[in-house]
Amino acid sequence: MDTVTTLPRGPLRVEDLEALPDDGHRYELVDGTLIVSPGPVVRHQMVVSRLLRVLADACPSEFEVLVAPLDVVLAEDTVVLPDVLVARRTDLVGAKLTALPVLAVEVLSPSTRLVDLNLKLARYERAGVPVYWVIDPDELSLRAWELREGAYMKTAFVSQDETWAASVPYAVSLRPGQLADGPLTLS
Repeated sequence: MDTVTTLPRGPLRVEDLEALPDDGHRYELVDGTLIVSPGPVVRHQMVVSRLLRVLADACPSEFEVLVAPLDVVLAEDTVVLPDVLVARRTDLVGAKLTALPVLAVEVLSPSTRLVDLNLKLARYERAGVPVYWVIDPDELSLRAWELREGAYMKTAFVSQDETWAASVPYAVSLRPGQLADGPLTLS
């Protein structure tokens, strides 16, 4: 049986998002606006799971690498579900992450491309998330931004066969091509 949920008019808040049914959709709230996305496709999830392995293998003990769905509360009117995130272990208290992640990663899909490259980029920047990565699973590329003096600076564009050595939030090397088909090879 379908459940009908009536949302209030005007900007939504965290408590409005909590009232939505657990129906398999991805619900996010950005500046009071509800964003509903379909579940990800297989290639998207392959990239997410392989990135998780690369990040987890290099992760220092003070951090934890996590994957969606995990609510990240950036403000009373903003709750996002980054595909992959890195958080301080000391911030992992309760059912949601209410502290800022040190890294948020979005893997593009046709339904989220514009949101991830524009709306979320701006919202993560305004919230003060130190590092933001966007991975394109079709062209196998990675874009990275770091927060410097309150604004994101693009620090990398890495194509499929290039190896990139990130230094923040911790040292890790990856090649976007390794996040797709074939065996995972660490560089």
